[in-house]
Amino acid sequence: MKWRLQEGRGEAVYQIGVEDNGMLAGLSEEDLRTSLNTLHRLAEKVGADITVLREREVDDDSDVPRKIAEVLIRKVPDDQQFLDLRVAVLGNVDSGKSTLLGVLTQGELDNGRGRTRLNLFRHLHEIQTGRTSSISFEILGFNSKGEVVNYSESRTAEEICESASKMITFIDLAGHHKYLKTTIFGLTSYCPDFAMLVVSANTGIAGTTREHLGLAMALKVPIFIVISKVDLCTRATVERTVRQLERVLKQPGCNKVPIVISSADDAVTAAQQFAQSPNITPILTLSSVSGESLDLLKVFFNILPPLSNSKEQEELMQQLTEFQVDEIYTVPEVGTVVGGTLYSGICREGDDLVVGPTDSGHFHKLTIESIQRNRSACRVLRAGQAATLALGNFDRSLLRKGMVIVSPEMDPTICWMFEAEIVLLFHAKTFHKGFQVTVHIGNVRQTATVEAVYGKEELRTGEKAVVLFKFIKHPEYLKVGAKMLFRESVTKGIGHVTKLQTTPVEVSATDLRG
Repeated sequence: MKWRLQEGRGEAVYQIGVEDNGMLAGLSEEDLRTSLNTLHRLAEKVGADITVLREREVDDDSDVPRKIAEVLIRKVPDDQQFLDLRVAVLGNVDSGKSTLLGVLTQGELDNGRGRTRLNLFRHLHEIQTGRTSSISFEILGFNSKGEVVNYSESRTAEEICESASKMITFIDLAGHHKYLKTTIFGLTSYCPDFAMLVVSANTGIAGTTREHLGLAMALKVPIFIVISKVDLCTRATVERTVRQLERVLKQPGCNKVPIVISSADDAVTAAQQFAQSPNITPILTLSSVSGESLDLLKVFFNILPPLSNSKEQEELMQQLTEFQVDEIYTVPEVGTVVGGTLYSGICREGDDLVVGPTDSGHFHKLTIESIQRNRSACRVLRAGQAATLALGNFDRSLLRKGMVIVSPEMDPTICWMFEAEIVLLFHAKTFHKGFQVTVHIGNVRQTATVEAVYGKEELRTGEKAVVLFKFIKHPEYLKVGAKMLFRESVTKGIGHVTKLQTTPVEVSATDLRG
């Protein structure tokens, strides 16, 4: 059991009454209770909690009813506070993304006019228009028994972190077409584990829905779909929206297998299969006003296992430190603070690291003063976790989004020019040398010009080629193999970096801490 928990990063699902070859043998009521008691005792020994997910009778010819059970065992790993999953929330404008998150995280239903989403907004204009334009984060916790821990009982994020053994961090993205660049930035730089596409039952697939679905698929983020606002329309309208979604998902470009979740049993099955196979797309229908089927979504989140196993996590942690800067703030009495994701290695308070590249390609030295995760202090940051780092009185004007904070031993690869193998998804005319596009690679977002298209004069929609790009403002830190998206008005394309034309790195000796 210890090994299974370690493999699943603190979670394991046991099936009782199922033989090794997958045959549903079943156990009598008495045997099942004994087996569950044994599991309880085992779990107590390793300090884990146990929840019975579902029980079912096996149809066979014997007189004694035989049952099988599925059990979730959860234990917080000794060296970390909780299991953390990041879910990006996508969908068309007015599909109910922020409202759904408000209902999930605050534990109270909406009044139909967007009351619960007010706490999620970060700017006055968002409250006035009701449209999200920035990226906001919300957290939903589950304790080791699988019960929801959110703002209804715990008032602060720190309390939620203390009592939760599994945390879902929602990245609330913008639905409006005007804010598409923010949404792409959220998807590329915050490395979400899963994406939740919210579709309104009464409008169906409209506006940016297809575009968001395409973005998630291009970045290979597993996606599941929530159909909201079912209280506004008839059953027939909801079913029409479900059918419309199934049609789109089964198209040759998508090749997904939709699973409609209508009971807790379906939610358990879908969550397990969804994490194992990237082609499966669960679909839930719910309402943020009447609360219909909200508990199914919570069951789904509770069981959703992490994508990477402990071995991959260990390998990433043994590499040198690399932290991607996504946000920069100035906090009174703390100084400069940067937010982002630790891509590899381990980061501790007091570490001496370097940040860059600047416009001239330099790196500057800095010291990590303190670290916070989900608004509560944290001593050590591990690969794959998102956090904010306080840098003391480091000069904020030297920082920008898209920089990296790395270990001084690392020899960072900085480049002005890079080659990428791309596929042009859509373009009005032809794509040729001299064309300018906005390139998104991880947390890097910058305009680049096309310096050369190898082997072809020009590209048309749907064609592949290796292209040489050059950044126009400043050099960036890139890695070979990184996924990239580029866009320019109606032009869109995806690809990956194949070769970097690097420049030597200088670490400036001037220590810029006041």
